[in-house]
Amino acid sequence: MTADPEDIISVGDRLLRQHPDSFSNEFSTNKRVVTDVTDVGSTRLRNRIAGYITRQKVEV
Repeated sequence: MTADPEDIISVGDRLLRQHPDSFSNEFSTNKRVVTDVTDVGSTRLRNRIAGYITRQKVEV
């Protein structure tokens, strides 16, 4: 099962609102944080969420 891009954006935005200081501009750091604060079982899904969050943090 794949996740729609809208789902990735929704989860990423929610995590950024709930844990704004936990995330950084580093993808590897964000992967660990996503693993810690969610129960995402799929590595690919975790990486997509962490990548979205990293892009959002770099833009700001």
